[in-house]
Amino acid sequence: MSDLYKKVSEARTGLEKLLGQIPGYKGYKEKEMRRESDKLLRQAVVTRMSAQRRRMKELQRRLISAGRIEYLDDLGVAITQLQTFIDRVRRATYGYSGLFDAVRVREEELDRLYDFDHRLLEYGDRLSAALDTLEVAIPSGEGLADALRAVQSICGEANDTFSMREEVILGVSQTTE
Repeated sequence: MSDLYKKVSEARTGLEKLLGQIPGYKGYKEKEMRRESDKLLRQAVVTRMSAQRRRMKELQRRLISAGRIEYLDDLGVAITQLQTFIDRVRRATYGYSGLFDAVRVREEELDRLYDFDHRLLEYGDRLSAALDTLEVAIPSGEGLADALRAVQSICGEANDTFSMREEVILGVSQTTE
């Protein structure tokens, strides 16, 4: 598991530790801690990607200042894709079913979900690097179209990857032929 899960686990109160000795409570509480860890992780993804979105808006202004108006729509499409991704991550279920829900989620599934969500952080790093390239290309215009395509590609890929999240929750394996 991760550092977030460890931090959430260590933050338990004395009462929670005492309750952990009650049969059945420990497993329930561990699921809750995994669920909380995933929620915190997804909040981190949203925060990181929101910062990249703000940066993209600033780069849009730089495109205008540099007289590169013909590229505004391309960057606008990427911003919309990124906002869609951010909204999806923000509203995603926490991967834990309540006591009477139809779908039960076990600890292993929560761990897979956490690992999946953790990989979403990589999109923030990739997007930041692509935006660095875009920023450098704006003044001269050299490589600008390629830089914009890379930004759009990362934003689209992030959404496509997130679409597979439900399969992870349900434990559905995807086969590529």
